[in-house]
This record gives sequence, structure tokens and C-alpha cells, in this order.
Amino acid sequence: MLAQIGDRIVLEGTHLNDARRTGLIVAVAHADGSPPYEVRWLDTGRTTFIFPGPEARIEHREPAGEASEPSP
Repeated sequence: MLAQIGDRIVLEGTHLNDARRTGLIVAVAHADGSPPYEVRWLDTGRTTFIFPGPEARIEHREPAGEASEPSP
């Protein structure tokens, strides 16, 4: 799993009734984008370091100027 600053990380619940959590990656520890990541959680605003597990996925941000055009 590789990420960059500005990507979102989504953690799916692993138990019944666990909520999905989404955070913004604000720092990466390694130049190649490997964990751990410093994440600001959107639900609390709190910042933590995490080593993501199998329940995590990265949503890469679109590079500036490459946003998709609306369909006519």
C-alpha cells in the first residue's frame, strides 16, 4: 500500500456495526509512500499515526488540473 500527502484512507469496519472511517493523509514516513501514515480523521479532526491493515484502502487524489470534465 502506497500513498501520498492529500490521499484519503478509508478503514472498513471489521466487526458487525463498526463504522467506516475516512481520513486525510497529512504526512508519510517514507519517500516511497509506504506506511506509517499520519492521518487527520474527518469524523473527529484528530491526527494519529497508523500502519494500515487489510481493512484499509487508499483513495488517491487527482493531480491538479486533471479533474474530470462534466458530461454534456
